[in-house]
Amino acid sequence: MSGCTSVDPDELPGRYRSATTGGEILLGPDGRFTATRVETDEHSGPADFHGRWEFLGGRSGSDFVYLTVEDGGLGRTAGIQLHPRGQDALEFRPDPDGKPLPEFTKVPAP
Repeated sequence: MSGCTSVDPDELPGRYRSATTGGEILLGPDGRFTATRVETDEHSGPADFHGRWEFLGGRSGSDFVYLTVEDGGLGRTAGIQLHPRGQDALEFRPDPDGKPLPEFTKVPAP
């Protein structure tokens, strides 16, 4: 996979925070996630939601984390993609073809 960043899926679980918006995404080691105060597009306010996450490495030519939203402030949505930027950052991209929103950086565990 030329041009792809090598990502170890076992290193993905953890808390990620946007320095720009203060929103957080927690990827649990059990495949569950929680998002708090996350802006899902340029025109909406922050939302809280949760569900399941899965790393889809090498599918469709790129690695990404797929969030299956089960409940929260988004209403009905098919899912959301987070694109890893190395091991310690995720780019939130609600529209895979659209402009990315602020990056989330992994917060060190206490």
